[in-house]
This record gives sequence, C-alpha cells and structure tokens, in this order.
Amino acid sequence: MRSSNKSRARNKNNRRSPGNILNRVYDSSGPEGKVRGNPQQIIEKYQAMARDAALVGDRVAAENFAQHSEHYTRILSKAQREVEARREQQEAQAAARRAEAEARANANANASAESRMNALSVNDSRDSGLVDTPEGNGSAVRRSDKAKTAPVREERTLHQSQPAAK
Repeated sequence: MRSSNKSRARNKNNRRSPGNILNRVYDSSGPEGKVRGNPQQIIEKYQAMARDAALVGDRVAAENFAQHSEHYTRILSKAQREVEARREQQEAQAAARRAEAEARANANANASAESRMNALSVNDSRDSGLVDTPEGNGSAVRRSDKAKTAPVREERTLHQSQPAAK
C-alpha cells in the first residue's frame, strides 16, 4: 500500500497546468466546515456566512468569514490578471504572425512584380524580330520570314550567274 502512495505523490509533480484558472475548483476548510467551488463561488459563500454571523451578533466569526472571503478575492484577482496577461501575449503573438505573413506576402508581390519588370525590360531590349528589306520601301519582314526566303533567292542568283559549262 505504501509504495502506491509514493507513486501517486510522484505523479502529482508531473501534472499539467490546471487549465482555466478561473474555473478551477478549490476545497476550503473554513471554520464552519468544508466549502467547495471555484473562487467566485467560495467568495460568495463566505460573504453570505459573514453576513449571517454579523446578523447573529458574532463579530469574531463574521471577521473570520470576511478574511476567508478576502483571501479568495485575492486568488480570483490574481487569476484574472494571469488570464488577461496570457490573452494579451497571445494577441501580440497573433499580431506578430499576421505582420510577418503580410511582410512575406509583400516581399513575394514585390519579387513577382520585379520579375515581371525584368521580363518586360528583357523583351524591350531584344530585337523586335523585324529586318529592313533591301527594297527600302519601309516595309519590314520578320527574320524568320527572311530566313525562309533568302536562301532560295540566293540559290537562284548563284545558278543564273554561273557561266554555262561547255
């Protein structure tokens, strides 16, 4: 039996956080017996007991219940401050994540805009693909068109200009 109690005691150290501090259930051993509930409920119970003791005329008991109530009021206010601090920290982290994501999106947008501008400038600096024709009438022929027709013309001119073989 004793070894099982030791293992239970060791496991208590490994417990997770109690979760929502405001809703945590406390057991209070007051002068009138055990009072159980979350801090707000315990405060209300002790305040009610303090009122009842004051109505009966027991100033000592009324003061005792008021002190118990004040103790749990401090616990509740500390828990509320912790919850508020945690909420503010989470909001700050969320805002930082949003700002980081926005900065990444802006950087990606700037990079894509810059690459589009670079592509446009590369296209602008390239030759348009038009070549002046020897006719000089101002009309232009695409290089690909000239490349297709030029060798054919040159071959004709070469054959015509060669002297006839005897």
